[in-house]
Amino acid sequence: MGGTYTKLDPMEVEVPKINQLFSYDGYLKTYEREIRRRHACFLDYMEMINKTEGGVDKFTKAYDYYGIHILNDNSVTCREWAPGAKQVYLTGQFNNWDRRKHPLKKLEFGKWELILPPNPDGSSQIKHLQEVKIVIETGSGELVDRLSPWANYVVQPPKTEGVTYRQYIWQPPANEKYQMKYKHIKRPASLRIYESHVGIATAEPKVGSYKEFIENVIPRIKKLGYNTIQLMAVMEHAYYASFGYQVTSFYAASSRFGTPDELKMLIDAAHKNDLYVLLDVVHSHASKNVLDGLNQFDGTNSCFFHDGPRGEHPLWDSRLFNYSEHEVLRFLLSNLRWYMEEYRFDGFRFDGVTSMIYHSRGVGHGFSGHYDEYFGLSVDTEALVYLKLANHIIHELYPNATTIAEDVSGMPTLCRPSDEGGIGFDFRLGMAIPDKWIKLLKEVPDDSWDIGNIVHTLTNRRWMENTVAYAESHDQALVGDKTIAFWLMDKEMYTHMSTISEPSLIIDRGIALHKMIRLITHALGGEAYLNFIGNEFGHPEWLDFPRIGNGESYHYARRQWNLVDDELLKYKYLANFDAAMNHLEEKYGWLRSNPVCF
Repeated sequence: MGGTYTKLDPMEVEVPKINQLFSYDGYLKTYEREIRRRHACFLDYMEMINKTEGGVDKFTKAYDYYGIHILNDNSVTCREWAPGAKQVYLTGQFNNWDRRKHPLKKLEFGKWELILPPNPDGSSQIKHLQEVKIVIETGSGELVDRLSPWANYVVQPPKTEGVTYRQYIWQPPANEKYQMKYKHIKRPASLRIYESHVGIATAEPKVGSYKEFIENVIPRIKKLGYNTIQLMAVMEHAYYASFGYQVTSFYAASSRFGTPDELKMLIDAAHKNDLYVLLDVVHSHASKNVLDGLNQFDGTNSCFFHDGPRGEHPLWDSRLFNYSEHEVLRFLLSNLRWYMEEYRFDGFRFDGVTSMIYHSRGVGHGFSGHYDEYFGLSVDTEALVYLKLANHIIHELYPNATTIAEDVSGMPTLCRPSDEGGIGFDFRLGMAIPDKWIKLLKEVPDDSWDIGNIVHTLTNRRWMENTVAYAESHDQALVGDKTIAFWLMDKEMYTHMSTISEPSLIIDRGIALHKMIRLITHALGGEAYLNFIGNEFGHPEWLDFPRIGNGESYHYARRQWNLVDDELLKYKYLANFDAAMNHLEEKYGWLRSNPVCF
């Protein structure tokens, strides 16, 4: 960066508790210079935020400045960052869709601003639930329609009117706005996480809603003994089958499940039940959608992203953020703050961390575990420093917050605090564990399993860097793969899961092994435990979202709660075991205990 700290020799950069890091892993001492260099980059960004942006609090509340806001006096402000635009306009129902009637004034640093005074009668020119669009005049003079990157409510149109999402003003009158009743809750001593997707959380062949989740799923989670909900697919994504990982509108909670106020009701209901709530946040990439995404927002191929090959993910067909850009940092860090403040999420699970922190994006990169892989030129310093900033700021503002990294590479220091030179996550996902179970189920008869090797996999994790253990991932529930229950019992689940059917050795053995797999994973695999919705009772069928290939069917995009609720079916035995396991952990606390040495 060339700032105060990166101008220094890295060995002169102060990292307050770096010796504590080395006490946990002496091999890191060899890479002290690189750890200090990364910390210098982090300190330069913090200095910039504090000296030129009025501090962290202001910098991370950019949503109060950007976007469209109806103020208390009923005037309207509209501000955008579009450095490549020749001109920016605001249009919508309020001006009968006249695309040039309301131009924004160009400010410094690629910013644009429009202030609309109240109507003569004192009312606002733009009202709650009116549709609006941003119009960008490109360098060639073409007018193109966009949604504001700061839009907090976007809705899919009727199928007869196309597929491009539409932006609506969401600013209900004070007397209609839902007022949240519960604040952030304290992090549980042991995290037992129930990973959930609101849309599939209904037995009916449709998209489930926030309200239905409150009524039908939260009581189940509580009864099962989980104390944390991890919500997937909340950030708006135009393509439902992307599982929420192709985000189009980062500040909009997905309207396919309900309104922003109904999401607030869900989180309030969770907090009322002493359930901690994490958001599955996607800052690793963004959808390529142009008309209703961030891509080419200002008419150029850069803006929020790198131009050229560095700005495109080769496997995900998506755009990659430019984490060195001042306004991108503002956008993403404020995005985290938005979900903490507006919806009172208690923390985040960061998706795709491996893709972020390596120039290879993890594609074709087999990690051997040699430390040179983690502290050499293959690492994307800009992304790494963004994550360090994000974790530092989250924990500074919200001491009870939790952050979890989805990283398959095993990056050392990922889950150590920034003042030790670490990246600052609280946990990483133990991604080798579900891979191990599936490999065994596919390739090795269960009477030949090597228990010593299983225990090694479950306990082979970085010392003093917390891990979230899980027996199977949501990816293994997707079409084309199988859940653990289906690997164990397969077609027998359709004919012999009744308590009054003839006995089946396959079913009996499968249920027993399913319990054993979960218990040993829960007990040895980490310092937190995660289960994907429905897997606790051995949901028998894969997950397949409606798409052209399946006739837009919702048959597999749901959870069949009727199976576990039916007293005549054996699914209840798996669910009851899960509850007993969680309640036993609550009593004895093996997850929150010190790591076991072997």
